Amino acid sequence: MTRLKSLVAFLAILSERYCYQGNSDEVGCYVAGHPLSEGNSFFEVTIVESGVRGTIAVGLVPRFYRLDHQPGWLPHSVAYHADNGKLYNGSPVGKQFGPKCTRGDRIGCGIGSENLNTGLTKIFFTKNGEEVGSVEVAVSAEGLFPAVGMHSLGEEVKVDLQAEWLSEEGDSMMMVDSHEDDWGRLYGVRVSGVLLKYVGKGKSNMDVGLAQARQPLTTRCHYYELEIVDAGEKCFIALGLASRDYPKNRHPGWSPGSIAYHADDGKIFQGRGAGDAFGPRCFRGDIMGCGIMFPRGYTLDGEGDADDCERQEIRPNAAAVQNVLHLNDEEEEEEDGDRESRTVTVFFTRNGKLIGRKDMVVPRGGLFPTVGMLSRGEKVKVDLHPLSG
Repeated sequence: MTRLKSLVAFLAILSERYCYQGNSDEVGCYVAGHPLSEGNSFFEVTIVESGVRGTIAVGLVPRFYRLDHQPGWLPHSVAYHADNGKLYNGSPVGKQFGPKCTRGDRIGCGIGSENLNTGLTKIFFTKNGEEVGSVEVAVSAEGLFPAVGMHSLGEEVKVDLQAEWLSEEGDSMMMVDSHEDDWGRLYGVRVSGVLLKYVGKGKSNMDVGLAQARQPLTTRCHYYELEIVDAGEKCFIALGLASRDYPKNRHPGWSPGSIAYHADDGKIFQGRGAGDAFGPRCFRGDIMGCGIMFPRGYTLDGEGDADDCERQEIRPNAAAVQNVLHLNDEEEEEEDGDRESRTVTVFFTRNGKLIGRKDMVVPRGGLFPTVGMLSRGEKVKVDLHPLSG
């Protein structure tokens, strides 16, 4: 039988929704009626509302766990806490474990079946379908029961005891196209289809994760977008353009030959470490875009088929076919020679709306789509050709 305290439950299809109804002086706790087992080894909790403090804990406890304590606080229990990203393993003092979780995030907890008979097993936790970490714990004869704790007004969760877990290896086996060939340089970033995940240390400014496309933007491929799938700990995500030889340990926009719109503060950085106010901050679910408005007449040496964006040096050519996106009714200025002839307008969007634009000199070789990340848990989905097809 399910046990709960200071919570109100609403039955839903294959899941139950629970909201905190305490006075914030007492813990609200839910314990499932059946333990995890070899045939049902994983469950998942979606944070519907994070409430006042977001003090939501997801984990496993013994059958008769005290309902006035958060999971993980007492012996023989373990839990991942959303408000601080810490793991509590039988102690009221937690250890740093993973990213914080908030409204809309899914926290999963699973148990390894291979060692159940030995009394020890691996407990693992996930965030939004990706494993965060694991810990080995002792298992009693009665097993370990799914549990959720809450401790502030307004907190609400949805519990899915029938959730299924596919490992990263299983997901990758089903992938038809990894899209890894789209990227020329990857540092501290892992590619999984169109998803980029930050895997760096995230401890200092030298731990920048950089992903740079194999091809520069051209008159035929002049725009790209990313969606923030997970903002991670600090949403240090930057979208922009950079030269081919851009330093790997620098966020786009920080060094010469680059420009970028930064999600965490809404600033634009153009070739220096200090940014300027530019647009709104961006969060999980937001779509950021970056493109080039080429002056009339720009083309690429040896530009090939429309489906192919060749890596070539950009130069002006008055006889070339005009780009579909160009500077509206602006006259080209020729008096400053080569520098002027290589100046373009870079623009940025947020959720399909233009945020702003900046003029920039195109470095030799072109401007390459470049994404930077710098805090644990950050994930973005990138579409390098959103306007094609």
